[in-house]
Amino acid sequence: MAGGNEYDLLVIGGGSGGLACAKEAADFGKKVAIMDYVVPSPRGTSWGLGGTCVNVGCIPKKLMHQAALLGGALEDAHHYGWDVAPSAPHNWQQMATAVQNHIKSLNWGHRVQLQERNVKYFNIHGSFVDDHTVRGFTKAGKETLVTADHIVLATGGRPRYPEDVEGAKEYGITSDDLFWLKKSPGKTLVVGASYVSLECAGFLTGFGLDTTVMMRSIPLRGFDQQMALLVTDYMESHGTKFLKYCTMRKLEKFEDQRLQVTWHNHEVGREETGVFDTVMWAVGRVPETRHLNLEKVGVTLHPDSQKILVSASEATSVAHIYAIGDITEGRPELTPTAIMAGKLLARRLFGHSAELMDYDNVATTVFTPLEYGCVGLSEEEAERRYGQEGIEVYHAYYKPLEFTVTERDSSQCYIKMVCLRGEDQRILGLHFLGPNAGEVIQGFALGIKCGATYSQMKKTVGIHPTSAEEVTKLWITKRSGLPATVTGC
Repeated sequence: MAGGNEYDLLVIGGGSGGLACAKEAADFGKKVAIMDYVVPSPRGTSWGLGGTCVNVGCIPKKLMHQAALLGGALEDAHHYGWDVAPSAPHNWQQMATAVQNHIKSLNWGHRVQLQERNVKYFNIHGSFVDDHTVRGFTKAGKETLVTADHIVLATGGRPRYPEDVEGAKEYGITSDDLFWLKKSPGKTLVVGASYVSLECAGFLTGFGLDTTVMMRSIPLRGFDQQMALLVTDYMESHGTKFLKYCTMRKLEKFEDQRLQVTWHNHEVGREETGVFDTVMWAVGRVPETRHLNLEKVGVTLHPDSQKILVSASEATSVAHIYAIGDITEGRPELTPTAIMAGKLLARRLFGHSAELMDYDNVATTVFTPLEYGCVGLSEEEAERRYGQEGIEVYHAYYKPLEFTVTERDSSQCYIKMVCLRGEDQRILGLHFLGPNAGEVIQGFALGIKCGATYSQMKKTVGIHPTSAEEVTKLWITKRSGLPATVTGC
Protein backbone atom coordinates (compact mmCIF):
# COMPACT_ATOMS: atom_id res chain seq x y z
CA MET A 1 0.00 0.00 0.00
CA ALA A 2 1.64 3.20 -1.23
CA GLY A 3 2.37 5.65 1.57
CA GLY A 4 1.08 3.22 4.21
CA ASN A 5 -2.58 4.15 3.65
CA GLU A 6 -5.21 1.58 4.50
CA TYR A 7 -7.02 1.66 1.15
CA ASP A 8 -6.02 2.09 -2.47
CA LEU A 9 -9.24 4.01 -3.09
CA LEU A 10 -11.83 5.71 -0.92
CA VAL A 11 -15.04 6.89 -2.55
CA ILE A 12 -17.15 9.42 -0.65
CA GLY A 13 -20.73 9.12 -1.86
CA GLY A 14 -22.75 5.98 -2.56
CA GLY A 15 -24.75 7.18 -5.54
CA SER A 16 -24.58 5.89 -9.10
CA GLY A 17 -21.18 7.35 -9.94
CA GLY A 18 -19.53 6.52 -6.65
CA LEU A 19 -20.75 2.92 -6.66
CA ALA A 20 -19.65 2.40 -10.27
CA CYS A 21 -16.17 3.76 -9.51
CA ALA A 22 -15.77 1.68 -6.34
CA LYS A 23 -16.92 -1.57 -7.95
CA GLU A 24 -14.74 -1.04 -11.03
CA ALA A 25 -11.67 -0.41 -8.88
CA ALA A 26 -12.41 -3.50 -6.80
CA ASP A 27 -12.63 -5.58 -9.98
CA PHE A 28 -8.97 -4.64 -10.58
CA GLY A 29 -8.14 -6.28 -7.25
CA LYS A 30 -7.71 -3.02 -5.35
CA LYS A 31 -8.59 -2.46 -1.71
CA VAL A 32 -11.57 -0.12 -1.81
CA ALA A 33 -13.82 1.60 0.71
CA ILE A 34 -16.95 3.66 0.20
CA MET A 35 -18.54 6.17 2.59
CA ASP A 36 -22.19 7.08 2.29
CA TYR A 37 -24.57 8.77 4.68
CA VAL A 38 -27.96 10.32 3.97
CA VAL A 39 -28.70 13.40 6.05
CA PRO A 40 -32.50 13.35 6.57
CA SER A 41 -34.44 16.03 4.72
CA PRO A 42 -35.96 18.88 6.78
CA ARG A 43 -39.14 16.77 6.81
CA GLY A 44 -37.19 13.77 8.19
CA THR A 45 -37.07 11.64 5.04
CA SER A 46 -34.02 9.42 4.53
CA TRP A 47 -33.20 6.32 2.49
CA GLY A 48 -30.68 3.60 1.79
CA LEU A 49 -27.59 3.08 -0.36
CA GLY A 50 -27.80 4.08 -4.03
CA GLY A 51 -27.97 7.87 -4.15
CA THR A 52 -30.52 10.21 -5.67
CA CYS A 53 -31.30 8.20 -8.81
CA VAL A 54 -32.26 5.01 -7.03
CA ASN A 55 -34.06 6.51 -4.06
CA VAL A 56 -35.52 9.92 -4.91
CA GLY A 57 -34.83 10.43 -8.61
CA CYS A 58 -34.88 8.49 -11.86
CA ILE A 59 -36.24 5.17 -10.60
CA PRO A 60 -39.28 6.25 -8.55
CA LYS A 61 -39.92 9.09 -11.02
CA LYS A 62 -40.13 6.72 -13.99
CA LEU A 63 -42.31 4.26 -12.08
CA MET A 64 -44.77 6.98 -11.05
CA HIS A 65 -44.71 8.37 -14.60
CA GLN A 66 -45.63 4.88 -15.80
CA ALA A 67 -48.44 4.74 -13.25
CA ALA A 68 -49.87 7.97 -14.67
CA LEU A 69 -49.54 6.70 -18.26
CA LEU A 70 -51.56 3.64 -17.27
CA GLY A 71 -54.32 5.97 -16.13
CA GLY A 72 -54.32 7.49 -19.60
CA ALA A 73 -54.36 4.02 -21.13
CA LEU A 74 -57.53 3.23 -19.15
CA GLU A 75 -59.20 6.22 -20.77
CA ASP A 76 -58.11 4.99 -24.22
CA ALA A 77 -58.92 1.31 -23.70
CA HIS A 78 -62.66 1.42 -24.48
CA HIS A 79 -61.88 2.82 -27.95
CA TYR A 80 -60.06 -0.45 -28.61
CA GLY A 81 -62.85 -2.66 -27.33
CA TRP A 82 -61.91 -3.08 -23.68
CA ASP A 83 -64.83 -2.82 -21.25
CA VAL A 84 -63.04 -0.94 -18.46
CA ALA A 85 -63.95 2.02 -16.29
CA PRO A 86 -62.08 5.07 -17.64
CA SER A 87 -62.50 6.96 -14.37
CA ALA A 88 -61.05 4.35 -11.99
CA PRO A 89 -59.63 6.11 -8.90
CA HIS A 90 -55.90 5.98 -8.21
CA ASN A 91 -54.64 4.46 -4.96
CA TRP A 92 -51.53 6.40 -3.90
CA GLN A 93 -50.73 4.17 -0.95
CA GLN A 94 -50.77 1.00 -3.02
CA MET A 95 -48.55 2.52 -5.71
CA ALA A 96 -46.15 4.11 -3.21
CA THR A 97 -45.73 0.85 -1.31
CA ALA A 98 -44.88 -1.04 -4.51
CA VAL A 99 -42.40 1.65 -5.64
CA GLN A 100 -40.77 1.91 -2.21
CA ASN A 101 -40.43 -1.88 -1.93
CA HIS A 102 -38.66 -1.95 -5.29
CA ILE A 103 -36.28 0.81 -4.14
CA LYS A 104 -35.47 -1.12 -0.95
CA SER A 105 -34.62 -4.16 -3.07
CA LEU A 106 -32.19 -2.01 -5.06
CA ASN A 107 -30.63 -0.71 -1.83
CA TRP A 108 -30.06 -4.29 -0.73
CA GLY A 109 -28.69 -5.26 -4.13
CA HIS A 110 -26.03 -2.54 -3.96
CA ARG A 111 -24.98 -3.72 -0.49
CA VAL A 112 -24.62 -7.28 -1.78
CA GLN A 113 -22.59 -6.18 -4.82
CA LEU A 114 -20.15 -4.31 -2.57
CA GLN A 115 -19.80 -7.33 -0.29
CA GLU A 116 -19.16 -9.63 -3.25
CA ARG A 117 -16.26 -7.39 -4.27
CA ASN A 118 -14.93 -6.96 -0.72
CA VAL A 119 -15.59 -3.22 -0.81
CA LYS A 120 -15.75 -1.88 2.75
CA TYR A 121 -18.95 0.14 3.33
CA PHE A 122 -18.99 2.89 5.93
CA ASN A 123 -22.41 4.34 6.70
CA ILE A 124 -20.90 7.56 8.07
CA HIS A 125 -20.75 11.24 7.13
CA GLY A 126 -17.11 11.88 6.26
CA SER A 127 -14.97 15.02 6.07
CA PHE A 128 -11.29 15.63 5.40
CA VAL A 129 -8.68 15.70 8.16
CA ASP A 130 -5.82 15.91 5.66
CA ASP A 131 -5.47 15.13 1.97
CA HIS A 132 -5.27 11.36 2.56
CA THR A 133 -7.45 11.03 5.66
CA VAL A 134 -11.20 11.26 6.08
CA ARG A 135 -12.95 11.25 9.44
CA GLY A 136 -16.53 10.33 10.25
CA PHE A 137 -18.72 9.45 13.19
CA THR A 138 -21.13 6.55 13.51
CA LYS A 139 -24.68 7.07 14.74
CA ALA A 140 -23.40 6.03 18.17
CA GLY A 141 -20.81 8.81 18.03
CA LYS A 142 -17.77 6.59 17.50
CA GLU A 143 -14.98 8.26 15.50
CA THR A 144 -13.71 6.46 12.40
CA LEU A 145 -10.56 7.46 10.46
CA VAL A 146 -10.03 6.15 6.92
CA THR A 147 -6.84 6.69 4.89
CA ALA A 148 -6.47 6.11 1.15
CA ASP A 149 -3.99 6.69 -1.66
CA HIS A 150 -6.72 8.03 -3.95
CA ILE A 151 -9.99 9.68 -2.95
CA VAL A 152 -13.00 10.20 -5.22
CA LEU A 153 -15.74 12.68 -4.28
CA ALA A 154 -19.18 11.69 -5.55
CA THR A 155 -21.61 13.17 -3.04
CA GLY A 156 -24.03 14.66 -5.59
CA GLY A 157 -26.56 17.31 -4.59
CA ARG A 158 -29.77 17.90 -2.67
CA PRO A 159 -32.83 20.02 -3.47
CA ARG A 160 -32.55 23.74 -2.81
CA TYR A 161 -34.89 25.54 -0.43
CA PRO A 162 -35.41 29.27 -1.04
CA GLU A 163 -33.82 31.39 1.66
CA ASP A 164 -36.21 34.32 1.31
CA VAL A 165 -39.59 32.58 1.64
CA GLU A 166 -41.13 32.46 5.09
CA GLY A 167 -42.18 28.92 6.01
CA ALA A 168 -40.34 27.31 3.08
CA LYS A 169 -38.50 24.63 5.09
CA GLU A 170 -41.08 24.31 7.84
CA TYR A 171 -44.03 23.52 5.59
CA GLY A 172 -42.71 22.66 2.11
CA ILE A 173 -41.40 19.37 0.77
CA THR A 174 -39.04 18.49 -2.11
CA SER A 175 -38.53 15.51 -4.39
CA ASP A 176 -36.54 14.04 -1.46
CA ASP A 177 -39.90 13.61 0.28
CA LEU A 178 -42.49 13.18 -2.48
CA PHE A 179 -41.52 9.64 -3.45
CA TRP A 180 -41.66 8.43 0.16
CA LEU A 181 -45.04 9.90 1.12
CA LYS A 182 -47.36 7.33 2.67
CA LYS A 183 -50.52 9.15 1.57
CA SER A 184 -51.50 11.22 -1.45
CA PRO A 185 -50.18 14.81 -1.48
CA GLY A 186 -53.64 16.03 -2.52
CA LYS A 187 -53.96 19.45 -4.07
CA THR A 188 -50.35 20.32 -4.86
CA LEU A 189 -48.38 23.41 -5.83
CA VAL A 190 -45.03 22.62 -7.46
CA VAL A 191 -42.71 25.63 -7.39
CA GLY A 192 -40.19 25.84 -10.23
CA ALA A 193 -40.10 24.93 -13.91
CA SER A 194 -37.18 22.50 -13.95
CA TYR A 195 -37.49 19.02 -15.39
CA VAL A 196 -37.98 17.71 -11.83
CA SER A 197 -40.90 20.12 -11.37
CA LEU A 198 -42.62 19.32 -14.66
CA GLU A 199 -42.14 15.58 -14.37
CA CYS A 200 -43.61 15.48 -10.85
CA ALA A 201 -46.46 17.84 -11.74
CA GLY A 202 -47.19 15.70 -14.80
CA PHE A 203 -47.66 12.42 -12.97
CA LEU A 204 -49.56 14.09 -10.11
CA THR A 205 -52.03 15.45 -12.67
CA GLY A 206 -52.16 11.99 -14.21
CA PHE A 207 -53.28 10.57 -10.86
CA GLY A 208 -56.22 12.97 -10.94
CA LEU A 209 -54.79 15.41 -8.38
CA ASP A 210 -55.36 19.16 -8.62
CA THR A 211 -51.84 20.26 -9.56
CA THR A 212 -50.37 23.72 -10.22
CA VAL A 213 -46.88 24.71 -11.38
CA MET A 214 -45.49 28.11 -10.38
CA MET A 215 -43.02 29.46 -12.95
CA ARG A 216 -40.81 32.45 -12.33
CA SER A 217 -39.66 32.78 -15.95
CA ILE A 218 -39.01 30.10 -18.60
CA PRO A 219 -39.60 26.33 -18.42
CA LEU A 220 -36.79 23.76 -18.74
CA ARG A 221 -33.93 26.27 -18.66
CA GLY A 222 -31.00 24.94 -20.69
CA PHE A 223 -33.21 22.88 -23.00
CA ASP A 224 -34.46 23.92 -26.45
CA GLN A 225 -37.09 26.54 -25.68
CA GLN A 226 -39.43 25.76 -28.56
CA MET A 227 -39.61 22.18 -27.31
CA ALA A 228 -39.96 23.30 -23.68
CA LEU A 229 -42.97 25.48 -24.48
CA LEU A 230 -44.63 22.62 -26.35
CA VAL A 231 -44.13 20.46 -23.24
CA THR A 232 -45.88 22.99 -21.00
CA ASP A 233 -48.59 23.65 -23.61
CA TYR A 234 -49.43 19.94 -23.61
CA MET A 235 -49.43 19.76 -19.82
CA GLU A 236 -51.67 22.82 -19.57
CA SER A 237 -54.14 21.47 -22.11
CA HIS A 238 -54.31 18.19 -20.17
CA GLY A 239 -55.11 19.55 -16.75
CA THR A 240 -51.97 20.96 -15.11
CA LYS A 241 -52.45 24.59 -14.08
CA PHE A 242 -49.66 27.17 -14.44
CA LEU A 243 -48.97 30.34 -12.47
CA LYS A 244 -46.65 32.19 -14.84
CA TYR A 245 -44.25 35.00 -13.93
CA CYS A 246 -44.91 34.47 -10.23
CA THR A 247 -42.57 34.26 -7.23
CA MET A 248 -43.30 32.90 -3.77
CA ARG A 249 -43.60 35.15 -0.73
CA LYS A 250 -44.59 32.93 2.20
CA LEU A 251 -46.21 29.72 3.40
CA GLU A 252 -48.55 29.52 6.38
CA LYS A 253 -50.21 26.44 7.88
CA PHE A 254 -53.85 26.33 8.97
CA GLU A 255 -55.06 24.23 11.88
CA ASP A 256 -56.43 21.66 9.41
CA GLN A 257 -52.85 21.25 8.05
CA ARG A 258 -53.62 22.92 4.73
CA LEU A 259 -51.19 25.57 3.50
CA GLN A 260 -51.97 29.15 2.56
CA VAL A 261 -49.56 30.33 -0.12
CA THR A 262 -48.82 33.97 -0.88
CA TRP A 263 -47.05 34.89 -4.10
CA HIS A 264 -46.32 37.94 -6.24
CA ASN A 265 -47.74 37.94 -9.75
CA HIS A 266 -45.26 40.03 -11.77
CA GLU A 267 -47.51 40.09 -14.84
CA VAL A 268 -50.28 42.00 -13.08
CA GLY A 269 -48.11 43.54 -10.35
CA ARG A 270 -49.96 42.31 -7.25
CA GLU A 271 -49.87 39.73 -4.48
CA GLU A 272 -52.18 36.71 -4.69
CA THR A 273 -53.01 33.79 -2.42
CA GLY A 274 -54.18 30.20 -2.68
CA VAL A 275 -54.70 27.18 -0.46
CA PHE A 276 -53.00 23.81 -1.09
CA ASP A 277 -52.49 20.52 0.71
CA THR A 278 -48.84 20.24 -0.36
CA VAL A 279 -46.20 22.66 -1.62
CA MET A 280 -43.18 21.09 -3.30
CA TRP A 281 -39.99 23.01 -4.04
CA ALA A 282 -38.24 22.21 -7.34
CA VAL A 283 -36.07 25.31 -7.70
CA GLY A 284 -32.68 23.71 -8.28
CA ARG A 285 -30.15 21.66 -6.36
CA VAL A 286 -27.23 22.41 -4.03
CA PRO A 287 -23.97 20.41 -4.35
CA GLU A 288 -23.06 18.44 -1.23
CA THR A 289 -19.67 20.08 -0.77
CA ARG A 290 -20.31 22.13 2.38
CA HIS A 291 -19.55 19.46 4.98
CA LEU A 292 -16.53 17.83 3.34
CA ASN A 293 -14.02 20.31 4.82
CA LEU A 294 -12.54 20.82 1.34
CA GLU A 295 -10.84 24.07 2.32
CA LYS A 296 -8.69 22.02 4.71
CA VAL A 297 -7.04 20.20 1.79
CA GLY A 298 -7.23 22.92 -0.88
CA VAL A 299 -9.85 21.50 -3.27
CA THR A 300 -11.02 24.43 -5.41
CA LEU A 301 -14.73 25.20 -5.80
CA HIS A 302 -16.54 27.35 -8.35
CA PRO A 303 -17.24 30.63 -6.52
CA ASP A 304 -20.89 30.78 -7.57
CA SER A 305 -22.16 27.21 -7.85
CA GLN A 306 -19.91 25.81 -5.08
CA LYS A 307 -19.33 22.81 -7.30
CA ILE A 308 -15.86 21.28 -7.59
CA LEU A 309 -13.65 22.40 -10.46
CA VAL A 310 -12.20 19.41 -12.30
CA SER A 311 -10.01 18.74 -15.32
CA ALA A 312 -10.85 16.52 -18.28
CA SER A 313 -9.54 13.59 -16.21
CA GLU A 314 -11.91 14.41 -13.30
CA ALA A 315 -8.90 15.61 -11.24
CA THR A 316 -9.40 18.35 -8.67
CA SER A 317 -6.78 20.91 -7.65
CA VAL A 318 -5.28 18.25 -5.34
CA ALA A 319 -3.32 15.62 -7.28
CA HIS A 320 -4.80 12.40 -5.86
CA ILE A 321 -8.34 13.71 -5.15
CA TYR A 322 -10.94 13.37 -7.91
CA ALA A 323 -14.61 14.27 -8.32
CA ILE A 324 -17.38 12.89 -10.53
CA GLY A 325 -21.09 13.40 -11.12
CA ASP A 326 -23.40 16.20 -10.04
CA ILE A 327 -20.85 17.62 -7.60
CA THR A 328 -18.60 18.76 -10.47
CA GLU A 329 -18.82 22.07 -12.33
CA GLY A 330 -19.92 22.05 -15.97
CA ARG A 331 -20.94 18.39 -16.16
CA PRO A 332 -24.41 17.10 -17.10
CA GLU A 333 -26.42 16.18 -13.99
CA LEU A 334 -27.28 12.73 -15.34
CA THR A 335 -26.90 9.28 -13.83
CA PRO A 336 -25.40 7.56 -16.92
CA THR A 337 -22.65 10.19 -17.26
CA ALA A 338 -21.71 9.79 -13.59
CA ILE A 339 -21.60 5.98 -13.96
CA MET A 340 -19.42 6.07 -17.07
CA ALA A 341 -17.16 8.78 -15.63
CA GLY A 342 -16.69 6.68 -12.47
CA LYS A 343 -15.82 3.55 -14.40
CA LEU A 344 -13.38 5.34 -16.72
CA LEU A 345 -11.69 7.05 -13.76
CA ALA A 346 -11.12 3.70 -12.02
CA ARG A 347 -9.69 2.27 -15.24
CA ARG A 348 -7.28 5.19 -15.58
CA LEU A 349 -6.18 4.88 -11.95
CA PHE A 350 -5.76 1.11 -11.83
CA GLY A 351 -6.21 -0.39 -15.30
CA HIS A 352 -3.56 1.40 -17.39
CA SER A 353 -6.25 3.14 -19.44
CA ALA A 354 -5.99 6.68 -20.84
CA GLU A 355 -9.61 6.98 -22.01
CA LEU A 356 -11.38 10.16 -20.89
CA MET A 357 -15.09 10.71 -20.46
CA ASP A 358 -16.69 12.35 -23.51
CA TYR A 359 -19.48 14.66 -22.36
CA ASP A 360 -20.59 15.74 -25.85
CA ASN A 361 -23.84 14.48 -27.41
CA VAL A 362 -25.22 12.84 -24.28
CA ALA A 363 -28.87 11.96 -24.82
CA THR A 364 -31.53 12.57 -22.18
CA THR A 365 -35.30 12.55 -21.77
CA VAL A 366 -37.72 14.59 -19.71
CA PHE A 367 -40.49 12.23 -18.57
CA THR A 368 -43.36 14.67 -18.74
CA PRO A 369 -46.82 13.34 -19.79
CA LEU A 370 -45.77 13.86 -23.41
CA GLU A 371 -42.11 12.85 -23.23
CA TYR A 372 -39.32 15.07 -24.55
CA GLY A 373 -36.09 13.40 -25.65
CA CYS A 374 -33.04 15.15 -27.06
CA VAL A 375 -29.41 14.69 -27.94
CA GLY A 376 -26.89 17.35 -28.96
CA LEU A 377 -27.42 21.10 -29.18
CA SER A 378 -30.58 23.10 -28.73
CA GLU A 379 -31.49 25.43 -31.59
CA GLU A 380 -30.48 28.41 -29.41
CA GLU A 381 -27.07 26.95 -28.59
CA ALA A 382 -26.42 25.93 -32.21
CA GLU A 383 -27.27 29.44 -33.35
CA ARG A 384 -24.99 30.93 -30.68
CA ARG A 385 -22.06 28.77 -31.83
CA TYR A 386 -22.54 28.87 -35.60
CA GLY A 387 -24.79 31.87 -36.27
CA GLN A 388 -28.30 31.85 -37.69
CA GLU A 389 -26.98 31.44 -41.23
CA GLY A 390 -24.68 28.61 -40.17
CA ILE A 391 -27.43 26.16 -39.29
CA GLU A 392 -30.40 24.53 -40.99
CA VAL A 393 -33.37 23.31 -38.96
CA TYR A 394 -35.68 20.55 -40.24
CA HIS A 395 -38.94 20.06 -38.39
CA ALA A 396 -42.41 18.57 -38.49
CA TYR A 397 -45.50 17.91 -36.44
CA TYR A 398 -46.75 14.32 -36.63
CA LYS A 399 -49.57 12.13 -35.30
CA PRO A 400 -48.63 8.87 -33.57
CA LEU A 401 -50.67 5.97 -34.90
CA GLU A 402 -51.82 5.05 -31.40
CA PHE A 403 -53.44 8.50 -31.10
CA THR A 404 -55.69 8.01 -34.13
CA VAL A 405 -58.32 5.51 -32.96
CA THR A 406 -58.65 7.30 -29.61
CA GLU A 407 -58.68 10.72 -31.30
CA ARG A 408 -56.12 11.98 -28.80
CA ASP A 409 -54.69 15.47 -29.20
CA SER A 410 -51.39 15.36 -31.09
CA SER A 411 -50.94 19.09 -31.66
CA GLN A 412 -47.72 19.13 -29.61
CA CYS A 413 -46.15 15.98 -31.10
CA TYR A 414 -43.13 17.49 -32.82
CA ILE A 415 -39.67 16.64 -34.14
CA LYS A 416 -36.78 18.98 -34.83
CA MET A 417 -33.35 18.29 -36.30
CA VAL A 418 -30.70 21.02 -36.07
CA CYS A 419 -27.97 20.66 -38.70
CA LEU A 420 -24.78 22.42 -39.66
CA ARG A 421 -25.25 24.07 -43.05
CA GLY A 422 -23.05 22.57 -45.72
CA GLU A 423 -22.93 19.73 -48.19
CA ASP A 424 -23.67 16.82 -45.81
CA GLN A 425 -25.25 18.86 -43.00
CA ARG A 426 -23.87 17.19 -39.88
CA ILE A 427 -26.59 16.79 -37.25
CA LEU A 428 -25.93 19.07 -34.27
CA GLY A 429 -29.05 18.25 -32.29
CA LEU A 430 -32.16 16.08 -32.46
CA HIS A 431 -35.32 16.84 -30.46
CA PHE A 432 -38.35 14.57 -30.19
CA LEU A 433 -41.61 15.25 -28.37
CA GLY A 434 -44.00 12.32 -28.21
CA PRO A 435 -44.67 8.85 -26.78
CA ASN A 436 -41.64 6.76 -25.78
CA ALA A 437 -39.26 9.63 -26.49
CA GLY A 438 -36.48 8.06 -24.44
CA GLU A 439 -36.55 4.86 -26.46
CA VAL A 440 -36.61 6.82 -29.73
CA ILE A 441 -33.75 9.16 -28.88
CA GLN A 442 -31.56 6.39 -27.47
CA GLY A 443 -31.52 4.74 -30.88
CA PHE A 444 -30.59 7.89 -32.78
CA ALA A 445 -28.02 8.96 -30.18
CA LEU A 446 -25.44 6.46 -31.42
CA GLY A 447 -25.60 7.80 -34.96
CA ILE A 448 -25.28 11.41 -33.82
CA LYS A 449 -22.39 10.45 -31.52
CA CYS A 450 -20.71 9.00 -34.60
CA GLY A 451 -21.20 12.21 -36.62
CA ALA A 452 -24.36 11.35 -38.55
CA THR A 453 -25.44 13.79 -41.25
CA TYR A 454 -28.80 14.85 -42.61
CA SER A 455 -28.04 13.14 -45.93
CA GLN A 456 -27.37 9.86 -44.09
CA MET A 457 -30.59 10.25 -42.13
CA LYS A 458 -32.53 10.67 -45.38
CA LYS A 459 -31.09 7.36 -46.59
CA THR A 460 -32.20 5.56 -43.42
CA VAL A 461 -35.32 3.45 -43.87
CA GLY A 462 -37.71 3.86 -40.95
CA ILE A 463 -39.56 1.15 -39.05
CA HIS A 464 -43.21 1.39 -40.04
CA PRO A 465 -45.52 2.32 -38.42
CA THR A 466 -43.63 3.99 -35.55
CA SER A 467 -43.22 7.54 -34.33
CA ALA A 468 -39.45 7.11 -34.63
CA GLU A 469 -39.91 6.58 -38.37
CA GLU A 470 -40.98 10.22 -38.69
CA VAL A 471 -37.44 11.35 -37.80
CA THR A 472 -36.12 9.78 -41.00
CA LYS A 473 -38.78 11.59 -43.07
CA LEU A 474 -38.02 15.18 -42.07
CA TRP A 475 -37.54 17.42 -45.08
CA ILE A 476 -39.27 20.74 -44.32
CA THR A 477 -36.94 23.47 -43.07
CA LYS A 478 -37.91 26.36 -40.88
CA ARG A 479 -36.81 28.65 -43.69
CA SER A 480 -39.30 27.21 -46.18
CA GLY A 481 -42.41 28.77 -44.71
CA LEU A 482 -44.41 25.65 -45.61
CA PRO A 483 -46.65 23.99 -43.02
CA ALA A 484 -44.44 21.50 -41.18
CA THR A 485 -46.70 18.49 -40.79
CA VAL A 486 -45.95 14.83 -41.43
CA THR A 487 -49.11 12.91 -42.40
CA GLY A 488 -47.74 9.36 -42.27
CA CYS A 489 -48.53 7.00 -45.17
